[in-house]
Amino acid sequence: MNTQCPFQQKNINKAITLALLTLSGFSALADTVDLGTVGGSSGVSAAVTTSLKADRGTAASVAPTQANLNATQPQSFISRSYIEESTPPTGNFNTITSIAPSVAATPSVNGPGLSDQKMSMRGFQDGEYNVTFDGIPFGDSNGPTHHSTSYFPASIIGGMLIERGPGNASNIGYSTYGGSVNMFSKAPSATPVQSVYGSIGTWGTQLEGASYESGRMAGSDATLQLNLQHMQSQGYLTGNGINLNNFTLKYQRPVGDSSLLTIFASPSDVTTYVTDNANGPNAAQIKAFGKNYVMNNNPASQGYSGYNVQAKTTDIEYVRLQSDWGNGWQTDNNAYTYAYTNNTWAGQDPSVYGASGDSTLAVTTLAKTSLKLPNNDVPGYLKLNEYRVYGDILKATKKYDADLLRVGVWWEFSRTERHNLEADFTNNFTVLPGVNGQPAGVVTTGNFAQQYSHWHQYQPFVEYEWNAAPGMTVTPGYKMMVYGMDLASASNQKAQIPQSYAYKYGASLPFLTINQRLDAQNSVYAQYATGMQLPPTFGIGTATSSAPAPQTTTNYQVGVVHKSDTLTAAADLYYIDMNNMQFNTGTNANPNWINVGGGIYKGAEAEATYMIGNGLAAYGNFGINDANYKASNASVGQPTGQIPNAPNVTYGLGALYNQGPWNASIMFKRIGNQYNAKLGTQLPYMDNTDLNVSYNFKEVSTLGAKNFKLQFSVFNLTDRQNLVAASGPVTSASTQYQWQAPRSFMLSGKADF
Repeated sequence: MNTQCPFQQKNINKAITLALLTLSGFSALADTVDLGTVGGSSGVSAAVTTSLKADRGTAASVAPTQANLNATQPQSFISRSYIEESTPPTGNFNTITSIAPSVAATPSVNGPGLSDQKMSMRGFQDGEYNVTFDGIPFGDSNGPTHHSTSYFPASIIGGMLIERGPGNASNIGYSTYGGSVNMFSKAPSATPVQSVYGSIGTWGTQLEGASYESGRMAGSDATLQLNLQHMQSQGYLTGNGINLNNFTLKYQRPVGDSSLLTIFASPSDVTTYVTDNANGPNAAQIKAFGKNYVMNNNPASQGYSGYNVQAKTTDIEYVRLQSDWGNGWQTDNNAYTYAYTNNTWAGQDPSVYGASGDSTLAVTTLAKTSLKLPNNDVPGYLKLNEYRVYGDILKATKKYDADLLRVGVWWEFSRTERHNLEADFTNNFTVLPGVNGQPAGVVTTGNFAQQYSHWHQYQPFVEYEWNAAPGMTVTPGYKMMVYGMDLASASNQKAQIPQSYAYKYGASLPFLTINQRLDAQNSVYAQYATGMQLPPTFGIGTATSSAPAPQTTTNYQVGVVHKSDTLTAAADLYYIDMNNMQFNTGTNANPNWINVGGGIYKGAEAEATYMIGNGLAAYGNFGINDANYKASNASVGQPTGQIPNAPNVTYGLGALYNQGPWNASIMFKRIGNQYNAKLGTQLPYMDNTDLNVSYNFKEVSTLGAKNFKLQFSVFNLTDRQNLVAASGPVTSASTQYQWQAPRSFMLSGKADF
């Protein structure tokens, strides 16, 4: 596809001035006090270290997910080795997390990693849990949701920690109360290595990449990591191609004898040919074109693939300085910026295409009258969502003989520009003149003129890790959330009138966690935590300027962890009380959020890996998840019964083989039934099974390589095509459906030099 974007992306200033302190007095970086992971609980870094150092042949070395003995809430760590051996090379963080307990990552509709996937955790939807990279929370500035293909391909993720709970007071983010999906960059290699890698697969999928590890540089002990990757595919869905590029740099070096400096940068760009306001084919289109119909090649249609394109660029950069001041004091400062630009052009209504062409090329004005473009030109709209975020996370710790004090603050500022403007696509994507007194381009209720918004927020926190008894750590904590935003628009979304307003929110959040080590292999924990999430309507105008109430939760959790050479296992129970629940009654393109009262989330979870022997291990997990509106909702006219999009159960099963040059895994995941409000009934369960087999060749003289790995993968092995989404009831001819992509194959290779 050679269609050119009808507008130019604006140049964004990607520079940020970061002030660094000159510190001294540190004798050995390896002996530093555990600062914890910024944005995570104190057990996060320990979980990563333990898993990466696990001896081969132990349960911990092959476990797809596992918890740490120091855990203070339910957690599942996913190692780099599992990402490399058992997940799609074309994947991203949502394809990786899908195996974890109580995680429901919707099976891909376009092929593994070839389209944005959404996931829920215990029934909490995207935006209701935190997503971080190296401790930095990120998300859209008009609601903290995420685009899984736009950031962090699988090749640059060194490990992940799924935290099913708010954590401690030091867990910072937009919506930690639903949990956190924490990604970590790869740890540097101590020795030099250069690699080239690639994959080819079904639907014209191909991936090429190269990486560089400097090892410890002589004279400075600095390390440099580089990774360059390109991926493209036609995809399973008609016209739904994707083209993605990513470059990542990570540089670390000691500064004097007291500090460690890290510089990180990862810009990406992705172009996808996808509809913006249609969600799959309707019944007539399925009958005429098949389940994989999305777009066509007819320039007279709103569903033409050349009229439905998203061009996105992202970047994230940070400078982190970890230092020791002596006398037990240490600091960890991480200054960062990230940005997202989405330039979209989309047919006004791609769903009306039939065997004989579009049934209508009209748009409906604000006066509810039909507007036909001259000469039956094709109507569409130009959409922009562009933001940049600046922030700083400062954490300080004081180590006492047995205890640890942690204090800190997270500060962040954003600026955003958005618009949806009507255009004549046949006439060179020309913006339409305004009607009904609206600015140019605004002629329907779904579109709006230039919208500018900013947010500013800070979260100070304090917590104290108290060794109350032998093996027992009690951690009380307190955090404040302070958030303010302002917005101005000449014709605001939904309101369709000029608006300018500001909101401000705040919350005081107490925490208490307890971890008791029973012995070298077993521990138990308990957690009480509170949380607040910013309303998902922030950055989106409504007909009034009154601020919607933020969602709040109170969480109670208990759990147990076991780790030995032959078995890793964890189990937990949870109960979560939520108030001011927000629910989207509109679409992703045109959301309409309402307050639906309160809800109760409760359930049980477990995960285990057992080492059978001779390199063979068995894995299993389950999550029994009950999510229902509060019975008291009925008295105030709010909904009751099952909360939508919250599966009643998830479970995973698998077998892994790791011996000599061979690695193999077969992994199965089921997402249970869930109520779909738009469908008006239960959405059936979804199954997915993936098979991966690889062989490592050592000292391949013909290639001059130290190591060459060849891997064969089958995704959706059983060729299921589950229904994964529906836009309305089955009785409606306009209802659109999305189906799981069928079985696909991939062959991958990697050479290390």
